[in-house]
Amino acid sequence: MITGELKNRIDGLWDIFAAGGLVNPLDVIEQITYLMFIHDLDTTDNLRAKESAMLGLPFKSIFADEVQVGDRKIDGKQLKWSVFHDFDAGRMYTVMQEWVFPFIKNLGGGKDSAYSKYMGDAIFKLPTPLLLSKVVDCLDQIYDQMEKIKDSDIRGDVYEYLLSKIAQSGLNGQFRTPRHIIKMMVELMQPKPEFTICDPACGTAGFLVASEEYLMENHKKDIFFDRVKKDHFLNHMFFGYDMDRTMLRIGAMNMMTHGVDSPFIEYRDSLSDQNPDKEKFDLILANPPFKGSLDADTVSADLLKVCKTKKTELLFLALFLRMLKTGGRCACIVPDGVLFGSSTAHKAIRKELVEGNRLEAVISMPSGVFKPYAGVSTGILIFTKTGHGGTDKVWFYDMTADGFSLDDKRTEIKDNDIPDIIARFRSFNCHCEASAHTGCGNPSPSSCHCEERSDVAISYDEENNPRTAKSFFVPKAEIVENGYDLSINKYKKTEYVAVEYPSTTEILADLHELEMQITAGLAELEEML
Repeated sequence: MITGELKNRIDGLWDIFAAGGLVNPLDVIEQITYLMFIHDLDTTDNLRAKESAMLGLPFKSIFADEVQVGDRKIDGKQLKWSVFHDFDAGRMYTVMQEWVFPFIKNLGGGKDSAYSKYMGDAIFKLPTPLLLSKVVDCLDQIYDQMEKIKDSDIRGDVYEYLLSKIAQSGLNGQFRTPRHIIKMMVELMQPKPEFTICDPACGTAGFLVASEEYLMENHKKDIFFDRVKKDHFLNHMFFGYDMDRTMLRIGAMNMMTHGVDSPFIEYRDSLSDQNPDKEKFDLILANPPFKGSLDADTVSADLLKVCKTKKTELLFLALFLRMLKTGGRCACIVPDGVLFGSSTAHKAIRKELVEGNRLEAVISMPSGVFKPYAGVSTGILIFTKTGHGGTDKVWFYDMTADGFSLDDKRTEIKDNDIPDIIARFRSFNCHCEASAHTGCGNPSPSSCHCEERSDVAISYDEENNPRTAKSFFVPKAEIVENGYDLSINKYKKTEYVAVEYPSTTEILADLHELEMQITAGLAELEEML
């Protein structure tokens, strides 16, 4: 959550738009996002130039030499935020309207790219030079404040706070999955450079961005020193679908800002026949919508064969299984009802995960994780598509703290189960690679070198953990006996500790003594009067 001075500055930016006549929250967030993207293009271009120099790789700035904007050629440096933000209001407005905005609309590798597709109808809506000047100055202050915070997640937090403004305005607002939960899920899945990754309900592309960051942190040299892997990373690795064009624009810009030239981000109803994807992806990361029901007539028929229902949270699980390659893996967030619901459809999808594929883990999260937007209890399912079973036991973890208070304020606290979840899961389910100096790439704990890392230096024995512990294994047979119930409360045991209390006689004696002390005290007070 954004707090303190940064929150006040963002609120102030929102007020500047309102005073300038832009009051529709969707318009405001679009314009802010465009301007942040323009700022980040400058910053990212400089960063990539430095990284390429360090790696000894060729690099050409997007602002290099003359840039073609429409029928004109102009000096590319004038399109850089660090240059035009010092112009007077009138000149800045002309540069932005006539040069910079047309320039960013044509980025993305051509008319067929997802970015060009969703920026094609984007409109620069700031009505006056004075308003633009005030907004640019305010954004400079916001970026200065973000720089002082020195938090790698601060950009995501700013987006979350901006998106919360839509919800607060009474519209059909969207809120993103908390950044630290996204990062945890990516760390658990450990994406590799050769993967093809998808989020079928991508929103602002948070899962895709986090996957890109993980790959850049752990596999940068593998990607950029291999021509095939580099092309795959920039143009063919990331896929995202959504039904909100505003979110698609933000998602496309978010990915480009993070160095992915051509993410495949497309307007698509993932559950309908519009989505033909089958056995296509190595990894799916998602927090699909689970509000209410939908019209079954719009749902792809092959999904209804797996579980006949109108509930989106169940249909998305069936969709993930269809979209994954054999051997592909998924980590997704589901409401608690999916884990223990008693309907035929609930049981059918759970049975498919356990009997037809390999269900690896169920992580139960506390209900406050999505506050202040929602108080729903959720869990994370991790599974591998096999098509012929493979589940012999399932790992359960009872997360009780995520590093933030579980009230609406979500202030940072010391209690945090996330590092423990990642370390314990990797102790028996490692998919890292030695070349990234994070492990051996062997899922067998007996030969995995991840234990040599400082963050997983502790030796774990998850196989023999008692049911009273935070994490433990449950054999498949027991899950089958319980009707494929995946609720952790079904299997977790509570350890009761006997507490001895004083006898009734002793309590009464203590009460009499207290009564005598009170009486004596009252008598002393009366004497003083």
